Amino acid sequence: MRIPKRLLLAATVGATLARRALTPPYDLSGKVALVTGGSRGLGLALAQELLTRGARVTLMARTEADLDRAQASLNAPGRVSVVAGDVTQAADLDRAVAETVRAHGRLDVLVNNAGIIQVGPLANTTEADFRQSLEVNALAPLRLVRAALPHLRGGGRVVIVSSLGGKVAVPHLAPYSVSKFAAAGLGQALRAELAREGVTVTTVLPGLMRTGSPRNAPIKGQQAREYTLFATLDNLPGLTLDAHEAARRIVTALVRGDAEATIGAPAWLLSTAQALAPQLTADLLALGSRLLPGPGRTTQAVAGREVETALTRANPLKSAAEAEFNQKPAGQSGGEAGA
Repeated sequence: MRIPKRLLLAATVGATLARRALTPPYDLSGKVALVTGGSRGLGLALAQELLTRGARVTLMARTEADLDRAQASLNAPGRVSVVAGDVTQAADLDRAVAETVRAHGRLDVLVNNAGIIQVGPLANTTEADFRQSLEVNALAPLRLVRAALPHLRGGGRVVIVSSLGGKVAVPHLAPYSVSKFAAAGLGQALRAELAREGVTVTTVLPGLMRTGSPRNAPIKGQQAREYTLFATLDNLPGLTLDAHEAARRIVTALVRGDAEATIGAPAWLLSTAQALAPQLTADLLALGSRLLPGPGRTTQAVAGREVETALTRANPLKSAAEAEFNQKPAGQSGGEAGA
């Protein structure tokens, strides 16, 4: 007997709503979260949201100065600690776990947010770019979960920040998309296998967010054109989501214990189109790729801040996000090459 698709859809929606109604929310009050990439951008917004809901947090990032500014901006004495380290180094991950437990006495939540996004055409990317993206975006979360597992057993929570790019491979973001597909797969695998340990894993797939991050992204190809397009799209109202709202939705998914959450209406629409009409979506993405800047003359990358233009400097949403989410030191102009 063939079951109508509408009945299957209704049953699926009903089961999802029933699960949410019957599953008690995870109480973050008094819990301790370790947030990677926590010194700026989405990581900083997630730390603020976790604090708002009663958690204590440890921020992990590579640069001590960025961490110090982030800790000061959160203005939560005694509830925020920081640890400098590189998520691609196993020893640094072990140290971050140990420092979190030392500072707060426990570890309940991992937020694997640290990431790298490289922008440019495939012709200008190298195998090293793909390997770097995989190390940061997919393998680092795996290593951190394994390092923290003894503390998470019996009720811990894990968030894997993947991306819309982990469902739909976006042109000129090939290394990023490949690594985010891997991160989404990692989240699914961990969700199934860690359930027996009492650990709940949530994979989130955000679309574009106004975090101010383009200025620190490696840019390849026709660098000024690539950056201008990327920085402009990343700050368009309607297409992009405010970082605070994205953080609120991500933490809500964590609290509900969702297996997967797509963040933002444009991200949901594109991922749904990919699922329902993959051939049409592929054709449209191929067409869109033809409209993007062509390859450049070198495989070398520059940070977005090094190829600012009058148009990108004049974008008020971009400037506001950069300032709010610690993307540049106070007083630094858009064209300077500071960290």
